[in-house]
Amino acid sequence: MSLLVIGSVAFDDLATPSGTRSNILGGSASYFSLSASHFKPVEVVAVVGQDFGPEHFKVFQDRPIGLEGLVQVPGQSFRWKGRYDQDLNEAQTLDTQLNVFATFRPVLPEKSRTAPFLFLGNIDPVLQLNVVNQMARRPRWVALDTMNFWIEGAREALLAVLKTTDILLVNETEARSLSGEHNLVQAYRKICDLGPRILVVKRGEHGVSLFTPDGYFMAPAFPLEHVQDPTGAGDTFAGGFLGYLASTDALDLQTLKRATLAGTVMASFTVEAFGTARLETVTPACIQERMRLFSDMIHVAHP
Repeated sequence: MSLLVIGSVAFDDLATPSGTRSNILGGSASYFSLSASHFKPVEVVAVVGQDFGPEHFKVFQDRPIGLEGLVQVPGQSFRWKGRYDQDLNEAQTLDTQLNVFATFRPVLPEKSRTAPFLFLGNIDPVLQLNVVNQMARRPRWVALDTMNFWIEGAREALLAVLKTTDILLVNETEARSLSGEHNLVQAYRKICDLGPRILVVKRGEHGVSLFTPDGYFMAPAFPLEHVQDPTGAGDTFAGGFLGYLASTDALDLQTLKRATLAGTVMASFTVEAFGTARLETVTPACIQERMRLFSDMIHVAHP
């Protein structure tokens, strides 16, 4: 049983205070699957162009990541160029070329239609709902990411797909825009009325806020001395969080807390190098050790 992800596989050109890199692997589905595959096998549905070579496919093929749904078509892959100044919380987009992603219409392979866990990456909500409708049966849970572009420009379509969603992963601005509430607890209550019963608010260097019917949880970011590239940290968090959940097949509060730690730890690896480089080399032993350190760091015994 696999975790199914729908998203983008792309190439990025990046500039940060730590340096520059060109033509490196990126895209939401790339970060997500490389992270989640440490906890659960993943099936990827995405599109790439003819510039996506065997060396790029091999990054996924060396791991428990299924690529039957990764379609290669004539043209160039999605490309993004961005820059970070000293404030690594916000990227400046210098250029976006959708290329083959502009006409991407996800078609699920037959075996993916029965996946028990589904993550809808940040794409047009019309396409997200279409994917849900392609499933042979309802997954045990559906998780979704979105952004203000869709919240403001495709709200009706987004509201339709949210009715099918169990877990919503967004940042603070997006949670407030979607709910119309500034207070995140009040925002959570409004979002519950839209469908999702679990809200994960990604807060960058300030950590993560988790809201569930059984209680709330706040986790800081894992402290790092050096951050090279924050690109993909949110998608990596989603991969670790949802990959861990899928590995347990549970949604109780304690499991969700541990999943939050798993996502935070995976994101901390990503930012240590450009693109997916660190995710391509991290080992299970490294993950377990950092999970232990992080758990010890935030644990406070009752007096």
